[in-house]
Amino acid sequence: MSDILTPLKWRYAVKKFDDTKKVSQKDLEQILEAIQLSASSYGLQPYEVFVVTDAELRQKLQPASWGQSQIVDASHLLIFANKTNVDDAYIDAYLENVGAIRNLPTEALTGYADFMKSKINELSAEQKNIWTAKQVYIALGNALDACAALQVDSCPMEGFDNATYNEILDLPSKGLNATVVLPIGYRSTEDQTQHYEKVRKSKEDLFTFI
Repeated sequence: MSDILTPLKWRYAVKKFDDTKKVSQKDLEQILEAIQLSASSYGLQPYEVFVVTDAELRQKLQPASWGQSQIVDASHLLIFANKTNVDDAYIDAYLENVGAIRNLPTEALTGYADFMKSKINELSAEQKNIWTAKQVYIALGNALDACAALQVDSCPMEGFDNATYNEILDLPSKGLNATVVLPIGYRSTEDQTQHYEKVRKSKEDLFTFI
């Protein structure tokens, strides 16, 4: 059995990246595939991920990220954006894809489509936004684990002004909202955080067996 704990113990939230080191295309593709394979409610994956390497764009995003250096120094910047509204058209498009991949006629999926629509359509706009944002974090977790397995450093960040991100990236026109960002790359030797002991709750405090 592969060792899943060693990479998790190795990783930490990098505060300073080495801007001279780049993630290889092979490793990047594996990280992105891990995101693609993430679980999501109904399998809908109600989000998109932007992979930003453009230096000028990242310079624009840095002030909206509390000036944090990871935004510009990391090899790649992944921006996870949730769908602000999952409507009937989105569900229908998803089920068309299901039918095509599994070679199923559309009518075979009608019952599932009606069930999803009945549950999702009863949510308010705010509830839909919260629900889809939660799905993003499942994908983020997969990305963090994939990075750790490949010994690619990362730093999940909520410390940014998502309204400014939305404006810069024109996300509202796409029905999207910037939820969380993930710079990935390689830690700088100057990042003192890498020498800190990892602090987590004890298992006794974290787990309750019933």
